[in-house]
Amino acid sequence: MAHTTVNQNKGLRMRAGTCLIALLFTTTAAAQTPGTAYHRAPDAIARALETPPTPGVAVSPDHKTLAILGRENLPSIANLSKPILRLGGYRIDPATNGQAEVRVQWLNALSFKDVASGKTVAVSLPAALRFAAPDWSPDGSHIAFYAQEADGLSLWIATRDGNARKIAGRLNGTFGTPFEWTPDSKALIAYTVPANRGAAPAASSTPTGPVVQESAGRTSAARTYEDLLGDAHDEALFDHYFTGQLTRIAIDGTATPIGTPGLITDFSVSPDGRYLLTERLKRPYSYLLPASYFPTEIAVATIDGQPVKTLVDRPLADDLPVDFDATVKGPREAEWRSDAPATLVWAEALDGGNPRAKIAFHDKVMMQAAPFTAEPVELAMTPARYGTTMWGDDGFAMVIDREWRSRTEHRLAVSPAKPGQTRPLLTRNYQDQYGDPGFPMLEDNAAGKPVMRFTPAHDGVYMTGDGATKAGAFPFLATMPLAGGEAKRLWTAKAPYYETVVALLDDKAQRILTRRESAKLAPNYMIRTVKGGSARAVTAFADPAPVFAGVTQRTITYNRADGLPLSASLYTPAGYDVKRDGPLPTLLWAYPAEFTDAKVAGQTVDQGNRFVRPRGISHLFLLTQGYAVLDNPAMPIIGEGGAEANDTYVKQLQQDAQAAVDAVVKLGVGDKGRMAVGGHSYGAFMTANLLAHTNLFRAGIARSGAYNRTLTPFGFQAEQRTYWQATPTYTEMSPFTYADRIKAPILLIHGGADDNSGTFPIQSERMYAALKGNGATVRYVVLPNEPHGYRALESTEETLWQMTDWLDRYVKPKATVTAEK
Repeated sequence: MAHTTVNQNKGLRMRAGTCLIALLFTTTAAAQTPGTAYHRAPDAIARALETPPTPGVAVSPDHKTLAILGRENLPSIANLSKPILRLGGYRIDPATNGQAEVRVQWLNALSFKDVASGKTVAVSLPAALRFAAPDWSPDGSHIAFYAQEADGLSLWIATRDGNARKIAGRLNGTFGTPFEWTPDSKALIAYTVPANRGAAPAASSTPTGPVVQESAGRTSAARTYEDLLGDAHDEALFDHYFTGQLTRIAIDGTATPIGTPGLITDFSVSPDGRYLLTERLKRPYSYLLPASYFPTEIAVATIDGQPVKTLVDRPLADDLPVDFDATVKGPREAEWRSDAPATLVWAEALDGGNPRAKIAFHDKVMMQAAPFTAEPVELAMTPARYGTTMWGDDGFAMVIDREWRSRTEHRLAVSPAKPGQTRPLLTRNYQDQYGDPGFPMLEDNAAGKPVMRFTPAHDGVYMTGDGATKAGAFPFLATMPLAGGEAKRLWTAKAPYYETVVALLDDKAQRILTRRESAKLAPNYMIRTVKGGSARAVTAFADPAPVFAGVTQRTITYNRADGLPLSASLYTPAGYDVKRDGPLPTLLWAYPAEFTDAKVAGQTVDQGNRFVRPRGISHLFLLTQGYAVLDNPAMPIIGEGGAEANDTYVKQLQQDAQAAVDAVVKLGVGDKGRMAVGGHSYGAFMTANLLAHTNLFRAGIARSGAYNRTLTPFGFQAEQRTYWQATPTYTEMSPFTYADRIKAPILLIHGGADDNSGTFPIQSERMYAALKGNGATVRYVVLPNEPHGYRALESTEETLWQMTDWLDRYVKPKATVTAEK
């Protein structure tokens, strides 16, 4: 419903003797009305949206070829509105037995570019073929992908000479990418629809009885999840569509079934090609938890499907603590050791899955080599929850853990040949940008498994990192000594570029492949000499939105009232001159973040060397409509010394916003009387809170938010406590509680099929009712069939039209003074 009246924001009231204030509501977007038909975005925005996106790139294992991947533009609302099923936390397309449209980034073109010569060979594909998940074979001779057909998914392979062919049909893509190369590059293991599957179970219009759930006093807390199973018919549909058959498909198309069908959520081939590791779901299912919590069997079989070892057969994981680091009991996160023929690796909790346990080590990492008859050996114990292992060889691997509560990361050096002996490499706050040492470079070995890249003398590993400093992020290449000590920088990107290392082109790292961009230059791939600095472009991707070429971006720094340094990216429209044009209507678009260390929270990194071009529903499109945008102003919520950050959420949020507004006004760019605030998801939650607790903003835009925290009682965002453990915090943080205080006009937008945990559409529905009932100026827009992030072209243009219309109505007009009669 459109509203044409305005409640003036108390913070905008001005005194000029006995003058009255009248707001003018002339608007550029109001040439169209906010009815129920889709609106076209303002022309400059619409033209940018209709431009094809920049292609993606996949580098071959030998680094000699780039696969150039044409990406589809935004899908149509018709495509997005095809029938889907929502089962066990998944959304699937029953017509194709794959994931729903919103879950896949479809590609539409493929070509190969030779890195040395620049020669490009286009791959001949059927007209309008949509494909996804391109993956090079370990030997680099082929690239595989799956394609969408009218009645299913098919498996294709292409060669560098431009030839492509379909080698199999009836893939089952419900759990994700449905194939993996074998280490010898002669075949793929694919998840397929069982050959004898019949018709889908039909729903009965007559129930056979009630749906009953029961708990017998056992603690079973669950966060707020979407798309869960709801009844016996859902269970039958889940079994029908998600059950698959593993099949070996040779590159000539010969297909051989492996083992028995099942609900196989994940599978991987051992580096020697002899074994298959699988994870299978089992009954009983849950109506409160997604499929990742269902009973799970992790097992090893031979490559032809003969059972070898069951690692774990665990029950429904419905008894976990609500803490973010909580985990299941018993073996989990099983994988193959990348640098060994067939060694199984997994983690096990030493704390019963409860991270609050006061013990020195919370996890252990175990190994067991084929034929899996000897007792497993302990590779390492970790002080916090196990994260991953980066593999190198028998003499060196790196084990990494993390603890959410303290934001602490530990890195341990281990020798797989001498298991149980660990050496600490570092302990750090993983939110610390300035102190980030980077990570070892991983490259696929001959089996197609990721391993660290060693120096020629085998005394170090190559490292890359973002190189964040106050002056900007300047990615680097370094070597980390295996014996310990400081890493040695070999190369660092220099202003005005942001240039990341993609691959080493020789063993001594004298030539590297990089991806380079600057504020004015679109990202492209370069061959660079480490010493001497010469660089040659390999690609020549054009600016996808030249309408933004004249936009000015700069990083501004300022302090919060308590002295904490903050920063933001300030964008101004093309051609803007502050001295000539004066203050502009300004949109602050933000997303709060929680920290445990004020020093880390106050780090600022200049963004002036980044190439910024908005896509989709980006708020930066408002720059074409005469607005300044203060993008991502730091909104830290800090809890130090064990204090809970959210207990002072509102106070800190007020301070963050006040500092940001003061900074942009002080520069002469922002008009203090024409400030708006906006955000998506947790940023929408922030927006409603700022409108309720400050008078800084003339209007707000809140997209896909959650506003009543009693509807997410077992934790949300970075809050681990339950509603019953922190009732005052839940209440005070909920803008729904203070809906009667929101006087500035607020635009609520929500995807009608939101798939994000905790942001059910009812959050916006009830917030709208509360605001309307308290006399607020509010518009509530529901985008049919859209998930948490809106995808369809029509929905995207509608969102940007609504945002422009709202700000043009309530923020852009200058306040005028009329003498009192």
